Amino acid sequence: MSIKRVVIIGGVALGPKAACRLKRLEPDADVVIIDQDEYISYGGCGIPYFISGDISSVQELMSTSFHMERTPKFFQDAKDVRIMTRTRALSIDRANRKVRVLDLGSGVEKDLPYDRLVIATGSIPNKPPIPGIGLPGVTPVSDLHSAIAVKDRISSGKVDRAVIIGAGAIGCEMAEALGDLWGIETHLVEIEEQVLPGILDRSLAAIIRTHLEEKGVQLHMGRRVTEIRQNEEEGGLEVITPDGSIRAELVITAAGVRPNAELARSAGLVVSPSGAITVNQMLQTSDPDIYAGGDCIEIPHLITGKPVFFPQGSLANRQGRIIGTNLAGGSAKFSGTVGSFAIKIFDLAVASTGITPQSALKNGFQAVPVLVVQADRAHFYPTQELIYFQLTVDQKTRRVLGAQAVGANGDAVVGRINAVAAILPFKPSVEDISNLEIAYSPPFASALDVVNAAGNTAENILNGLNRPIEPDEFERCFLLEESSDCICLDVRGPANAAPFVERFGDRWLNIPQETLNSRMEEVPKDKRLLLVCNSGVRSYEAMRQLDRAGIANTVNVQGGVAMLKKSGAVKTEKDEGTGSHNANGKNPG
Repeated sequence: MSIKRVVIIGGVALGPKAACRLKRLEPDADVVIIDQDEYISYGGCGIPYFISGDISSVQELMSTSFHMERTPKFFQDAKDVRIMTRTRALSIDRANRKVRVLDLGSGVEKDLPYDRLVIATGSIPNKPPIPGIGLPGVTPVSDLHSAIAVKDRISSGKVDRAVIIGAGAIGCEMAEALGDLWGIETHLVEIEEQVLPGILDRSLAAIIRTHLEEKGVQLHMGRRVTEIRQNEEEGGLEVITPDGSIRAELVITAAGVRPNAELARSAGLVVSPSGAITVNQMLQTSDPDIYAGGDCIEIPHLITGKPVFFPQGSLANRQGRIIGTNLAGGSAKFSGTVGSFAIKIFDLAVASTGITPQSALKNGFQAVPVLVVQADRAHFYPTQELIYFQLTVDQKTRRVLGAQAVGANGDAVVGRINAVAAILPFKPSVEDISNLEIAYSPPFASALDVVNAAGNTAENILNGLNRPIEPDEFERCFLLEESSDCICLDVRGPANAAPFVERFGDRWLNIPQETLNSRMEEVPKDKRLLLVCNSGVRSYEAMRQLDRAGIANTVNVQGGVAMLKKSGAVKTEKDEGTGSHNANGKNPG
């Protein structure tokens, strides 16, 4: 045994994992965890579901899979790990290997000696510099205390209207939590022009925006909150934006988090420009006797090669095991992250891995978005739903840089993203994705899975066979610039196309793909043709037919009418049948 005592600062995710791993490998190690809170080892990502009522009590967030509550006594009895709650770490004396701590109950300070130290201080919520941000009724939802306070306020009937500042993951989850069960009029304010900025490509983000609006969430995109003030006449709060004020009894700030690294900085450990603790692959800080992990560190992004702050409970648990192994004398390594992410927003699941097309462009790649829409099960299976799946590929190297998906069947969405995430560290090509082996059975997948279809489509695009146009570009050139020379060539059946022909007249031409060869003389030669079908498959076939006929001024609308409708870009008075039963599970090679 090379060490006698290990002190761990932080008892939520990484700290307990590192402690328990070490004790399994070195049962004689003296391990103590300190945390300034009374709640320890809880599932923080479950907070929105506690507020919504899906989870009835905070004790469920603190329980093991076998329904034992993770209390200090549980850790002492079951794991032989001592936990000191309500104990704040004040400073680290590296020279003498001591941590100065304060007992928040008694006010007594003392020193805890260590042979090895683990910093697991997590993250803290960003506090936007908004006048009035400190008023009563304005709060982040970053820990169990704030979650309990918000739920108590809601359940007592004191909240009719709420404003959420920030439409990232936490903001969208909280919008569902407030509106779905409690029926609170919810406003979501975001400074960027889309929901989930930096997480989703704008095309898929448009789907989420439309879905939120359908669920009654009132969105204020591209708006900055300039002030929060008390409403002296009617009570409650007023959230001020350039467009006016929004009355509310509750304001939730969801402007992201930052690393909680001040303790490490004060101890002279190396901290990155982003404010996160710098660690090596063994998760050692600049002091080899001090380890750090979880939401307070910076790690390599395996796609960009750059350091990234990526707070995730799953990463914290994996890193905790690595630290525990290394504390016991091992040499485990954490190579980095591809940035995998998943979230549920009302009836839709969202998942992503790697980087978005916008992020790829910023990092010097020649990014090409590849969007396909296909059934997530066999197209004839009764529970199938459409999945909206996008790859980010590099045109120069044909390397796949990321994948994103949205769909109603969450298992299908997350499963596809996990499949891609597993091979992203190995720099797969589009051909690798085309031939990626996916387990097949009609209740779970199509014979040619949507992942493979995306790889095939990417090959066709990079080889110049398929010339795509993204849904938002279609919206700009066809819907917003009606004087343009663009017309839409709809190659679906007459019944599906009829509502669009009725709405757009001569600008929406319907020639079914199977009749195109015999009706080629009806195709305008002097217009830019926007080819559309239900999902983008038949319109690709039509593009190849038109190319053969010498009509090359064509582009294929990615995702077809299914994507245009789902994102809210195109609406008609009646449903023309672009649901999942109309998008087949095929993709031409």
